[in-house]
Amino acid sequence: QVQLVESGGGLVQAGGSLRLSCAFSGRTFSNYAMGWFRQAPGKEREFVAAINWSGGSTDYADSVKGRFTISRDNADSRVYLQMNSLEPEDTAVYYCAAVQQRFRLATRRVEYDYWGQGTPVTVSS
Repeated sequence: QVQLVESGGGLVQAGGSLRLSCAFSGRTFSNYAMGWFRQAPGKEREFVAAINWSGGSTDYADSVKGRFTISRDNADSRVYLQMNSLEPEDTAVYYCAAVQQRFRLATRRVEYDYWGQGTPVTVSS
């Protein structure tokens, strides 16, 4: 079974940077597209970024476009989320998710089959 473990969350000041990491195990990593979602207190889980099996295609939520970068290292079976110019509105628990590669990048929660436990990110002003 696919297992996902996020790491790298923490406390950072507004304007700062943070890099999240997600370790994938249990199946062949390159068979899966990956995504990042986040859930702030009192809000629904929302899409942040997605990447296809090779890293050749990416998609971002408008709220993070230009500030966040998703990437993957298939040799290490990890997906990353580089977060720059962080804002208090970015405060949330961040989750990585996996789904077997499809023709189009998945941006909805229901499209993903596997989820990590989440890593909290707090941005102070």
